Amino acid sequence: MIHNVFRFCKSFILLSLIVGCHLSKAQEGIPFYTDYFADNLYVLHPSMAGAAVKNQIRLTARQQWFDQQEAPNLQTLSINGRLGRSSGLGLIAFNDKNGYHSQVGAYVTYAHHLMFSRTPVDLNQLSFGMNVGWVESRLDERSFNPNDFDPIISRILQSSSYLNVDIGASYNFLNLSLHLTVKNLLFSNRGIYSDAYESNNQRRYVFTGAYTFGNSPWNFEPSALFLWIERTGEKAFDLNFKTYREFNFGTLWAGLSYRRFLEGSEFVDGQQVATENLQYVTPVVGVNYQNFVFAYTYSYQTGNIRFSSGGFHQLTLGYDFGSGNEPYNCDCPAIN
Repeated sequence: MIHNVFRFCKSFILLSLIVGCHLSKAQEGIPFYTDYFADNLYVLHPSMAGAAVKNQIRLTARQQWFDQQEAPNLQTLSINGRLGRSSGLGLIAFNDKNGYHSQVGAYVTYAHHLMFSRTPVDLNQLSFGMNVGWVESRLDERSFNPNDFDPIISRILQSSSYLNVDIGASYNFLNLSLHLTVKNLLFSNRGIYSDAYESNNQRRYVFTGAYTFGNSPWNFEPSALFLWIERTGEKAFDLNFKTYREFNFGTLWAGLSYRRFLEGSEFVDGQQVATENLQYVTPVVGVNYQNFVFAYTYSYQTGNIRFSSGGFHQLTLGYDFGSGNEPYNCDCPAIN
């Protein structure tokens, strides 16, 4: 069995490198928020495609700063499920807009799951996954003032399409879950931006871990996330805590997340230069009613350096269906 695991890992890495060498473009793709905290781990980790007992559909809508025009907004639609005993498939489509900048795209996912369980109800699963995505990035310059001459502004709707690759691995053992994903495996610039202003390295490393404990009908789940951006060396972490309460109709859950970037930004505070780290506080509430999932997330940026006093609102709608697999004998909400 161990030999088979090493052989699959070697083949998976080799396949990733071959894909990376032959695809010509890569970019940031789906913005990095807290979707994983609202029962949507697959959007962040491709290795979670088909990892759960049931197939999943998730629709999210995020809006920032309702009091500002052209504020950032994001919509995603994802579906993933099991295929046979060992394979998982997934699909993600997204639409992201931020002022004059926007991007649309879609990812297809394949995941392979290795089970080490002694019985069908024991959870001991090692998973590997890969996203291959198409993204179109746009820059709308048509409304720019023609009297403000700039040789690099063409006053047209520019667009550029490219492919992107993410790879990752997950380990789910009873109440413990660990995930590692490399986002934007490839090196490239978008064609609509100057190479002098944008690095060709958009690679990000994301690690998350969670452990669930408690006694029915109450369960508690502390979790954490660590992010490292390779090109700039930026680092950030999330500290999370969720509570689950089971009822006859389903499960109510609520949680709180704290995100902090470890590198600070300088700003003028009166006559002094001060430094501040980007920080977010994100509460979430949700309910699993029969096969349906509803969640609301609100993110608030703390500190003195803020564009607006408003927060970021996100709704998540989901539906679990099919597969016919029995739940595992564990407190593992992301799987069961």
